[in-house]
Amino acid sequence: MRRLGLLLLPEFSNLGLAAVTEPLFVANWLAQRPLFEWRSVSVDGKPVRASNGALLTVDGDLAAAKECESVFVLASFEPLQSARSRLLTRWLQRAARSGVELGGIENGSLALAEARLLDNHPAAIHWDNLAGFQELFPKVRIVSAPFSVTPNRITCAGAAAILDMMIAWIARHADAQVADEVGRHLLLARSSTARDEPRRDDTIGRARALMQAHIDDPLPCAAIAERLNISLRQLERRFKQALGRTVHAEYRLVRVERAHQYLQQTRLSVTEVAALTGFSSVEYFSKVYRRAFAVLPSIDRRQATDAPVFRRHGSSGYTGATNHPGPTNHTGPTTRRRTPS
Repeated sequence: MRRLGLLLLPEFSNLGLAAVTEPLFVANWLAQRPLFEWRSVSVDGKPVRASNGALLTVDGDLAAAKECESVFVLASFEPLQSARSRLLTRWLQRAARSGVELGGIENGSLALAEARLLDNHPAAIHWDNLAGFQELFPKVRIVSAPFSVTPNRITCAGAAAILDMMIAWIARHADAQVADEVGRHLLLARSSTARDEPRRDDTIGRARALMQAHIDDPLPCAAIAERLNISLRQLERRFKQALGRTVHAEYRLVRVERAHQYLQQTRLSVTEVAALTGFSSVEYFSKVYRRAFAVLPSIDRRQATDAPVFRRHGSSGYTGATNHPGPTNHTGPTTRRRTPS
């Protein structure tokens, strides 16, 4: 688990804070274990007012972040007075000497630059702050990218770019599979790093489109291959190479995913869901579903943070887990996983 401190300076952007923390929450939710823990701090431990006027209570002062391996400084309006605090500057310099990964979000980079922690480092700066930043800190190498990640230094221009930065950060400190899934849930358009992403092979993408179109009355795998003008053997080989599973296993995965959505998002009965997802009997459907999620389909009727989670896992197919850590940022789950045969 990686611990992240979020140092909020007065007039920070509430949007920026949400863009940092929501991907972390989604990563923990998908993994069903605490990959990341985060806490918000201020220089003096007192509540901090955001640029939109909201007053946010924090978890403590600078000392509360002493166990964090990474610290992001968040600032937006009126950043110079806070950034030039000797207490803050010295604290950041000590953190840098101890190997803490430091990040500047929007004008949070000003605090790092004031502490001379961005000298000769690349930095991504919001266009509206660029001229002043360059005048104040000529030793910092400005980049045109929306964010920059180097060993122990991260900068981000802010706003929507924070989400993309967090996906890259999660991939760096967790794994690319989790990062890709987080991006998918947040509807981010980014190049996939997931092993089972169908767009890497157009044939697999078209095969999955056929599966999606024939969920209630599944096509024979040979019929899918025929419609794609490819032999079943060739299709099986592509699925095994790209996804690590057979065409039949992928088709079952597609159907279980749809069943999971129906169960949590509608009031359809288990019998109706089984029929709509092409299972020959409720008994067989329940068996497959329980293998996937460790619960019977009749129990999985809530779309909540502590409900079973559907995930794609390359060669291992799909897993289900319970006991999510919940929306708080400090507690961890007990994980149970099952993989179907």
